[in-house]
Amino acid sequence: MIDQTFSERHGFAPHPAPITTRQSAPSELRGLVPRLAYDCGLRPKTLRPLVCTVTLRAENPGNWTDYPNMDGEVRDILDQCDWFEVYDIIEAVAATLRERDERHLNDRDGCLEVFTARINRAFSKYGIGWQLIDGKVEVRGEEVFEVVARPAIRALANAGRSTTAAELREAIKDLSRRPDPDITGAVQHAMAAVECLAREVTGDKATLGAIIRRHPGLLPRPSDTGVEQLWGFASERGRHLREGAHPSHDEAELLVTVAAAVASYLRRKLDGARGSADE
Repeated sequence: MIDQTFSERHGFAPHPAPITTRQSAPSELRGLVPRLAYDCGLRPKTLRPLVCTVTLRAENPGNWTDYPNMDGEVRDILDQCDWFEVYDIIEAVAATLRERDERHLNDRDGCLEVFTARINRAFSKYGIGWQLIDGKVEVRGEEVFEVVARPAIRALANAGRSTTAAELREAIKDLSRRPDPDITGAVQHAMAAVECLAREVTGDKATLGAIIRRHPGLLPRPSDTGVEQLWGFASERGRHLREGAHPSHDEAELLVTVAAAVASYLRRKLDGARGSADE
């Protein structure tokens, strides 16, 4: 492993800054990417082809040396490229580090793990609404989103609710699209996840709104009314979109969080019912 810093060894980290950045790449991040890549075993001559490939630029044949020539070229490109290309470059670095870790080409093991931890710490420190997960840059939400949505997806998948888990993954993937998130797609997938599990619990193939009305014990009161209203919101702003009714990113994030929580509740209810039937 790469030597850990004092704060890494002792588990210290600054409190995450409020998320203020999603559709941009601040200068602090642009300058940090090559530094972290170098710390994890890459050199300018290996980083430059990645950066040029992602940004569709030709390498400068006049730059022969790592420092300052190729390093300067890499930093110039990162300073000038579109914001979403910065995150594409981060993914390219992660893919290269993974390959080198697997082939034992890095001087030390675990370089991708270190790069991931440090780039995510930078995202958190600078209020950037992205995170690197398994080599892919995905949307990072407020604390409740991270605490509820992602663990719910893992639990659903582990419990064999693959369709519901897949719908929630697609919702997060839609929120993660660059340069423009697919907000309506996220809303549709989130509510489809709940609808899928509600149908399995009740055996009713109607829409989610109808299922909630037909099965008053499906969800505890008054949450059943709230989920039904969210279904109406999703139908209006995600399925049957009206002019000027586009949901915001924050609204979609809230809906995905609630959908994940409701899906977790229904999963436990279904598993409990089946456990009782098996006794």
